[in-house]
Amino acid sequence: MSKYVKNLISEDIAKQLAGESDCLLVNVIGLDANNTMTLRRELRSKNIQLSVVKNSLARRATQGTPLEAAFESAAGPIAVVWGSEDIVSLAKEVVRLTKEETYEGFSAKGGVMDQAPLTEKQVHEVSKWPGRAEQLSILLGQILSPGANLSGQLLGPGGSLVSQIEQCGEEEK
Repeated sequence: MSKYVKNLISEDIAKQLAGESDCLLVNVIGLDANNTMTLRRELRSKNIQLSVVKNSLARRATQGTPLEAAFESAAGPIAVVWGSEDIVSLAKEVVRLTKEETYEGFSAKGGVMDQAPLTEKQVHEVSKWPGRAEQLSILLGQILSPGANLSGQLLGPGGSLVSQIEQCGEEEK
């Protein structure tokens, strides 16, 4: 492959990955054409992109970007997966797909999160974390909880006082 063609391909990869700060590397070797198309369609429906890349061209394309760490130790044929809401939901989807019999041969190889490389084991650990929506609901619960406790503590004695006054009023009748 000529240097000109390599530059064109690496520029195209750089354009595809522009603005991304997290990605995962996966193995798609062993999938037949039909399963690969089904996999791509399923990923696209969840706003996730998959692209098979040559390691040396991917290294060149991601040089100086947050994704550079993912390709430093990449070896063998790989595919890059990026997109989704956040890295946790991306990892959850990749791990879920690795367990399906339809996509036998599809597996996580690593990736990058916050400019730190991830191993296959770390990708599985990240997939067990709560996603963005879950984290927001947990945070919201923690923010609202002290106010709800205070409200209960203030209304509790007031409610008791009201019931005692009502009882005294009924006794007088």
